[in-house]
Amino acid sequence: MKATDYYFRESFYKRWVLSPLGLDYDNSIVLWMLLFFASVTYLTFNQFSGNVAVVLLTLYLSGVLILSFLRPDFSFYVLIAGTMLFEQYSIPNFPTFTHQVGFFSNLKEIPYLPFFDAGVVSPMELHLIFLLSALLIMASISQGFRFKSIPVSGPFLLFFLSLILSLVYGLVSGGDFLISLWEVRALFYLCILYLLVPQLLSTRRHINILMWIILIGATIKAGQGIQRFVTLGFTTGGYDVLTNHEDPVFIVALFILFMGFLAYRVNDKQKVWLLSLLPILMLGFYVAQRRAVYASLIVSIVFFVILLPAMMRISFMKYFVPAAFVLIVYGFAFWNSESTLGRPVQMVKSGIEKPDKYTNTRDYYSNLYRDYENYNLASTVTNNTITGIGFGKRYEQPIPLVEIRFPLRDYIPHNQIIWILVKMGAIGFFAFWFFFNSFVAKGTRLIYQLKDPYLKAVATMIVLAVINQMVVSFFDLQLTYYRNMIFLGSLMGLLSVIEHIHSEDSKNQIAGE
Repeated sequence: MKATDYYFRESFYKRWVLSPLGLDYDNSIVLWMLLFFASVTYLTFNQFSGNVAVVLLTLYLSGVLILSFLRPDFSFYVLIAGTMLFEQYSIPNFPTFTHQVGFFSNLKEIPYLPFFDAGVVSPMELHLIFLLSALLIMASISQGFRFKSIPVSGPFLLFFLSLILSLVYGLVSGGDFLISLWEVRALFYLCILYLLVPQLLSTRRHINILMWIILIGATIKAGQGIQRFVTLGFTTGGYDVLTNHEDPVFIVALFILFMGFLAYRVNDKQKVWLLSLLPILMLGFYVAQRRAVYASLIVSIVFFVILLPAMMRISFMKYFVPAAFVLIVYGFAFWNSESTLGRPVQMVKSGIEKPDKYTNTRDYYSNLYRDYENYNLASTVTNNTITGIGFGKRYEQPIPLVEIRFPLRDYIPHNQIIWILVKMGAIGFFAFWFFFNSFVAKGTRLIYQLKDPYLKAVATMIVLAVINQMVVSFFDLQLTYYRNMIFLGSLMGLLSVIEHIHSEDSKNQIAGE
């Protein structure tokens, strides 16, 4: 009787529910998904008096929650796409939807949402929590699941522990809790993604998809800057920036990827698309107007040439030397020019020689502010050499600084390499460099071991992304930017994926022989 009842219910469900909709048992989840999202839409719409923005955010969070359990790799791609497209900070005088959506803002700070005190997490953080939760649950219920290793795990754990200890030390010695969270959030994102990415991605196709997301996202952000440039009459209009500070950092990584495609003779459609989109990316890089990124680009190119094998370096120099000659001629021609076309030269020039107070007022006072700031940081280090002051506390200011449009001016300086020394002391500073230098060394060795040209180009991009980030962070606010650290943490985690692929390919090659 029970078997008959079960058969009847099964037949009824299939005949009268699934079949009319063109579904069967294998794809019946589509029906339940539609019912679930319809219910969420209806309940949210009624609960919040027809607030469409709240409905869309609720649907997004519900969707990524389900996706994190069904396809965590796809959920990760959505997270990276959001990181590339949405801004943490607004661009002065250029309000955009990509900032107003509040992807990186605490829920209680998003204007289109009802205010509630408990909303101290952002949509991005909720997405990250969903991914972590899904991974931990799958690890606990799946007998075949195992956590994959990460590169240089020892130095990473030392850095991570030092970060936590500096946070605790700052709090117990009088630091502000909320400000300390603002300071360390981004670095914690880097650490989480460094651990998470190797567990989510495993194939060359996964890497390829991630590169597409980065390429498309960076191109869109470059396009936004170009649109502002065109609107202002093909000038920067006197504005300091036309894109976010992070965007040119991403573009530099793509420049390196393209150079890797050329040097290693990669035969992939991404190479063709990168070549096609290069003018947009280059103009987007220009309108970003970030002096620090010009310095990081130069350093990244130098290290790229150094990383190439000797024979390949000679071949690459055939293309590089003529390009460098053109740039040198361009530099000499516009060395004293204040025109729009000469602006990149002036940015490089201001880092080599002291800007003139009257002809380059902006860079002159910008450099002066940084000089005063660095003196204050050095003074703080002198008085707190070993342990640092900890996070959440002001650094000393024997030279008072002028007011700038940054509420955490007294806690987070422009030079974020010295900032690490100020906050974490000599011990934490050692742990910081031990981790990143170990990673670069590990990545460099892997580049020489790889046989796949595409993976060699991506691995080169990853290693130089670390160098690029360190150089930028020496001059500008970067280690506390969420987008930078999510981007860098994801790329660094990707090195483990490349290493596993290489290991499997080597095993298969030996087995085939």
